[in-house]
Amino acid sequence: MPKLEELYISENHLNGTIPPSICNMQNLTILSLRSNHFSGEFPHTWSSWSQITIVDAAYNNLSGNIPTSMGILSSLEILKLNNNNFGDKIPDSLHNCYVLKSIDLGGNKLSGSIPPWIGGSNASMLCMLRLRSNFFTGHIPRQLCNLGYLHILDLSHNNFSGEIPQEIGGLTLCGTLNLSRNHLTGNIPSIVGNMHGLETLDLSNNRLSGQIPQTLESLTFLSHLNLANNNLVGRIPLGSQLQTFTSSIYMGNPSLCGFPLPTKCPADDALTITNAKRSNEDGNDEMWFYVSMVLGFIIGFWGVCGTLLVKKSWRYAYFRFLEDTKDKVTLAIELKVTRLQRKLCHV
Repeated sequence: MPKLEELYISENHLNGTIPPSICNMQNLTILSLRSNHFSGEFPHTWSSWSQITIVDAAYNNLSGNIPTSMGILSSLEILKLNNNNFGDKIPDSLHNCYVLKSIDLGGNKLSGSIPPWIGGSNASMLCMLRLRSNFFTGHIPRQLCNLGYLHILDLSHNNFSGEIPQEIGGLTLCGTLNLSRNHLTGNIPSIVGNMHGLETLDLSNNRLSGQIPQTLESLTFLSHLNLANNNLVGRIPLGSQLQTFTSSIYMGNPSLCGFPLPTKCPADDALTITNAKRSNEDGNDEMWFYVSMVLGFIIGFWGVCGTLLVKKSWRYAYFRFLEDTKDKVTLAIELKVTRLQRKLCHV
């Protein structure tokens, strides 16, 4: 079939080996063999004239190494070989596939470290990198943080060690970051709060320590978070969406405290007592304020009115004073009005 451009035979019950003659289909652009029962090695005889852009052989029983000849496929954009039995390392020859946008090699038996070309200029277009459930070792390479278009980074269930690189905050478009089930140590970098597009953050089942950074509350799109089974300490940040998740995502951190965990922080009891004392003091102050107002009114009222009621001579003098004052005010007003009328007449 020399003119065939797309071959879809996925999700069947096909078995046996994949014939090497597939590599001779010069016009083939899409090869989808996923979810079958193919076994043996993947074809090794790819050539430079191939126009293939998508290779999907996921969910089979393929074994052996990922062919180095696949590095010849300069037009390859999507490579999915996940959930097979591929071993050894990721071939360095794949750095020649400079338009790669998606690499999924999860669920195999790959080992070694992540090659330096992933994160280099030849792989700058990567949007998805899934290497989960393999046997990769070493540190998480800092060059991965150069992948400015990366939306999904899944390195979970491997043997990575060391600290999470600070540069990871540069992955501002990343929506899924899964580093769970490794041997990572150190603190959760506060710069993760700069990854404003994060919807999923899974750092569970590592050896991370220190406090949960307050900056995580700025991840407003975060819908899935898991920090369980680490060595995190201190209070879960107050007043943030980190307290809206279920307590299970914090379990396995014996020194972590605060809501939604049932474990109270050491300062909580002291804070409760202080607030209670302050509340009592405020209540007492308020009560004495009203008492003093009432007493002041009573003393002032009866100090004047009571005296007038008891002493007749004072009462007459008081009302005579009011009467005289009223007459003086009335006279002053009449004089002012008369003078004003005279001035208007002269005008």
